[in-house]
Amino acid sequence: MYEYELHQIRSAELRREAADERLAREAQRGARAARREQARQAAESEVHTERPRRHLFARAW
Repeated sequence: MYEYELHQIRSAELRREAADERLAREAQRGARAARREQARQAAESEVHTERPRRHLFARAW
């Protein structure tokens, strides 16, 4: 009976550890997704035009 109780305790412990690890991975995934989204929005907010940039100085011919 004692060994069975130890087994139950260890099993519950392993389940808690697994749940904690899943939660940590989920938090990392969420943070990574948030960073990607923030980078995507920052890239979208930059102004990109199709015309080439003008030179600051006139060309010397």
